Amino acid sequence: MGLFAIRDYRRLFSAQVIALFGTGLATVALGLLAYELAGPRAGAVLATALTIKMVAYVVVAPLAAAYVDRLPRRWFLTLLDVVRALVVIALPFVTEVWHIYVLIGVLQTASAAFTPTFQAVIPDIVTEEADYTRALSASQVASTMESLLSPVLAAVALTFMSFNLLFLGTSAGFAVSALLVLSTRIPNARPSSHANAWDRAVAGIRTFAATPSLRGVMALNLVVAAAGSIVVVNTVNYVRDVLGGTQSDVAWMLAASGTGTLLVALVLPRVLDRVADRFVMLIGAAVLVLAVGAAVTTSAASVAAALPTGVIWVAIGGGMALIITPTGRVLRRAVDPTGIPEVFAAQFSLSHLAWLVTYPIAGWVATQAGFTITWTVLAGLAVIGAITALAAWPRNEKAEAEERAAVAVTQHGETVEAEGRAAVGVPRDETVETGGRTAVGVPRDETVETGGRTAVAVQPRIRKAEAQAHVAVAVATEVATREAAEAAEGTLAASQCACVRTI
Repeated sequence: MGLFAIRDYRRLFSAQVIALFGTGLATVALGLLAYELAGPRAGAVLATALTIKMVAYVVVAPLAAAYVDRLPRRWFLTLLDVVRALVVIALPFVTEVWHIYVLIGVLQTASAAFTPTFQAVIPDIVTEEADYTRALSASQVASTMESLLSPVLAAVALTFMSFNLLFLGTSAGFAVSALLVLSTRIPNARPSSHANAWDRAVAGIRTFAATPSLRGVMALNLVVAAAGSIVVVNTVNYVRDVLGGTQSDVAWMLAASGTGTLLVALVLPRVLDRVADRFVMLIGAAVLVLAVGAAVTTSAASVAAALPTGVIWVAIGGGMALIITPTGRVLRRAVDPTGIPEVFAAQFSLSHLAWLVTYPIAGWVATQAGFTITWTVLAGLAVIGAITALAAWPRNEKAEAEERAAVAVTQHGETVEAEGRAAVGVPRDETVETGGRTAVGVPRDETVETGGRTAVAVQPRIRKAEAQAHVAVAVATEVATREAAEAAEGTLAASQCACVRTI
């Protein structure tokens, strides 16, 4: 069954697309509103509004994840959409700058609760790994299309209407999104294993700190934010003031970055079927570091030309997609199903914490010191993030096997290690949920056929030092049957199979 044949996902995706385009229109309208109220101080007003947004995302998202399993998620998401619709429709009536800050605070608090809850719903509805990868890509494409088309739609709309009417369009979008979410069958969240609300709130961050791949993701968030803030914050001033472009040129430059993201997001699902997530994401980090370095070079050399700038913007968009698109897969594999909401919320907050660092640098430092110095600082942050990710997320088989394949489960004082193939120390035919996969119990030293692979159960009682030095994982050999493997492979199978034996 195809991804969009899943009725509930189809409706949720439609709700996401409508809300995204509404938000894009509101972003344009908010900038015009800030200029109307503050004139030359409009940039400072927008910078403050973005800071409020980032603070809300960093603080509210983990708290929302901590309490969301107490609420029916369908009604919770619907309520948040209604709140956002009401706030946006009030924006045209503000008369003071502080009114903007208050309304943006409420709006972004609702969005900070909505987004991680929505993201955690998707893997509960789209259960197949391949479809889930495509769902992540579809979300990235939707976000990219919004960044491509929203400025154009807003420009066309502003030729015959006031910018205040754009807020009405946004409010209508949130209302339609609420109706679509309400019509979707969304399962309630699994009860969390963390009884205390605060423990649940910080559980995702603790998981990030303890898991090598998630530490790598955390560092890559800084790379994305360092490069992305150049596009988000500096495009308008750079195109208008340095390149001497028009408002239309600004829209086209933003579209260039979106085009890079779109192209990568379209081809990446097939690539991820064959290439490891870590490799793809680190390639994305390298692309972003090179792109920001190129931006520094063009600025320092006073190369004020649209073509090289456009190429750099395309590279930034593509590099961001290489990192962002596989992130959901990495998060999902790192935890068991009950921990998914907390980890997604932690990623939501940690990624926006990185933006909270880079937005002021891109905006306020550029105003005082210029683009060259600002982009040099951001390039330094990108390099730090890339090197940290490379060091924190090891490539060797042992580390990957420990994280991906070996999830410790205590059963009567014995350790069980499983990769959805064989769980040692679990009674026969019983199952345990580990890392989002099901491990079938097998007595020690016996074998079982699972998923077309032969899994050999290993002795669980090994000393801790030995367990750390020699990872006990299942022997995986791609064969149709055990008999065929023994007859056809012989001694060659021993050298080709990916296995780590306990000594």
